[in-house]
Amino acid sequence: MRASQRDADTLTAFEPLRYGACHLLATAETQLALLPENTVQSRWVYQLGVLHAALDQLDELHEQWLQTRAALPTADKPGTPDFDDALAEHHAESWSYLDDWATHGKALREINSAARRARSPLAPIPAPSRVQRSAARK
Repeated sequence: MRASQRDADTLTAFEPLRYGACHLLATAETQLALLPENTVQSRWVYQLGVLHAALDQLDELHEQWLQTRAALPTADKPGTPDFDDALAEHHAESWSYLDDWATHGKALREINSAARRARSPLAPIPAPSRVQRSAARK
């Protein structure tokens, strides 16, 4: 029973991120390609691959759930055994892919942080403001 609740809670928490996850992955891949080699963690490429594969599987499982839900008799609504069992099965099938996101999702933040720190001709280091220059003179 606890595992079923964990699965449901995890999927509910991930759902708002799922729609933007593809964009997050594309951004991280672009950032990773532009980072100086000495700032790249070798595990990041692997982690992005795991996240891509997990997202593909979650999207597929979501489509399967929509088909399953549409195939249920109209009397089967949330709270009925057939609906709740099908939903619990969907949550259980999604769990390992959600766990992949929980485990490897931090790579997105790490890559973004490395990209923000890296020198780039696209984002030169800003010149000190007038306030900073006058304070430095004093």
